[in-house]
Amino acid sequence: MISLVKLFSQQPDAVQSRAIADVWQTAEIPMNDYFECIPAGVDFLDKAHNVFVAIELVKATPEQIFDVFEDAHAWTQWALPIEKVEWTSPLPYGVGTTRNVHMMGDIIGYEEFVEWERGKRMAFTFLGCSRSATRRFLEDYRVTDLGNGSCRVEWYMAMEVSGFSRHMMFLTRPIMRLANKFMFRKFRKFTEAYAAGELSLGTA
Repeated sequence: MISLVKLFSQQPDAVQSRAIADVWQTAEIPMNDYFECIPAGVDFLDKAHNVFVAIELVKATPEQIFDVFEDAHAWTQWALPIEKVEWTSPLPYGVGTTRNVHMMGDIIGYEEFVEWERGKRMAFTFLGCSRSATRRFLEDYRVTDLGNGSCRVEWYMAMEVSGFSRHMMFLTRPIMRLANKFMFRKFRKFTEAYAAGELSLGTA
C-alpha cells in the first residue's frame, strides 16, 4: 500500500484527477434512494476514526475565499467528485442553511450547515445521502487571516461508514488523504485566480 500511495502522489495532476474520479465511481454500487444520516456537530472531529485534513496558504482575502465557498459552480472546479451544487436556502447563508450536492455515481448528499461565520469558518453535516453506507459525515473549513493578503485555510473531513465500506477503509483511507490534499491544492489555485481577477464566479 505504501508503494501504491507513493506512486499515486508522483503522478501528474491530470492522472491523479482521473484516478480519483474512477475510485469514486466504482467504490460502491450507487443507490438512488434517500437514507437518513446521523447529524454531526464539529465535536465529531474529536470522535471519528476517519478524519482527513488538508491545509493551504491562499493568496486571497477571507471575503474572497467565502465568495468561492458560496458559489455553486466553483465546487465543481476543485472538488472532483462534485458535479452540481444546489443551495436550497436563500442568501444570506448561515447556520441552518441547506444544500444538495450531486456527485459522481449518482450520489447525492443532503447537507445542513452547523457552523457559519463568514470570513472565518463554515461546517456542514449530512442529513441524508443516496447511499446507505454513509452513517455520519462532516466537513469543517477554517480560515485564518494572516494580515498580508493571504489566509491559512484548513479543511477537515470526518466520516463514519457502515457495511462493506467500513471494512474497506483501511485501503481507502490513505488514498483519500492524498486525494483531499490534491483537491485542496486545486482549491487554492482556483481561489487565487479569482482573487487576481483572472476568472469570474458563477460561470456555468
